Amino acid sequence: MNTKSKYNTKQKAELTAYLMSKAGEHVTVNDVCRHFEEKGRPIGVTTVYRQLDKMVEEGLVNKYNLDSKSSACYEYIDSEHHMDGACSCYHCKCEKCGKLIHLHCEEIEELMKHIEGNHGFVINPKSTVFYGVCEDCK
Repeated sequence: MNTKSKYNTKQKAELTAYLMSKAGEHVTVNDVCRHFEEKGRPIGVTTVYRQLDKMVEEGLVNKYNLDSKSSACYEYIDSEHHMDGACSCYHCKCEKCGKLIHLHCEEIEELMKHIEGNHGFVINPKSTVFYGVCEDCK
C-alpha cells in the first residue's frame, strides 16, 4: 500500500469520526474544513468533496441540496436516526434564520402514502423541504 492510500484512508476515518459525532445534524463542506483546520489537520476542499461523494455512494451519508442559494449539506446516517439506511425524514427550513430542522411525522408519511396511492406520484423525502418560519423566529 502506498503512502497516499494510507493518507486517504486516515483522512476518511477522521472524516467519518467527525460526521458520526454530528449524527442527526447537517454539516457543510465549509464546516468540515473549519473543524479540521481548528484541529491543526487541514484537509483540502476538493478532498472533502471527494470523500463525501464516496460516502454518499456508499450509503453512509445523505446529501441535501435545499435550494440554489445554499451550500449542500451532508448528514451521517446512523441506525438510530435512519432505519436500514432509508431516510424517511423530511426537512423544514426557516426562511428568516436559515435553520434546518428534521421532521419525523406519521401524518406526513400518511400524506405521502395517499399521494402515491391516489395520484400515482412518489415523493422523495431526501429532497422534500417545507419552508416557513421556525419557533424561535415567529
